[in-house]
Amino acid sequence: MFGFFESEQTKKVKSHLANLAALAKADGHIDEREMNFIVAVGKKNGMRADDVRSIVASATDRAMLVPDNDSERFDQIFDLVDMMLADGVVDDHEMDFCIDMAEKLGFRKAIVGVLVRKISLGVKDGLPRDQIKEESQSFLNYNEGLGQH
Repeated sequence: MFGFFESEQTKKVKSHLANLAALAKADGHIDEREMNFIVAVGKKNGMRADDVRSIVASATDRAMLVPDNDSERFDQIFDLVDMMLADGVVDDHEMDFCIDMAEKLGFRKAIVGVLVRKISLGVKDGLPRDQIKEESQSFLNYNEGLGQH
């Protein structure tokens, strides 16, 4: 059972890295800071830099695996937004990609633009990740409640 869990976790990490690579490529090229960011995320999740680089190289060949809990979904969209900001230039294609990915991760279409901008502003303001996550979670809980009948 543990081997299966580990394998599923590895698939999730690879999918997340492929999503980050796709965002990095959204503006036509992968900047050195973007590549370093993706490698750092991979290392944080127990992967070697060479393995991360090969995932980045073949990023378009992978299907997206959606995390099964809100915390992991938030972490993925946070990393995407953080990387979008890594090169100091927020390209419209990158912003659209982040919004699209937030939808694919299961966030409601009506709020994803605000969510991405909220995370973006928090990162730019230098707020700690946990604080951005907590504030975003409050925003999501409030807005999810509005959408239910």
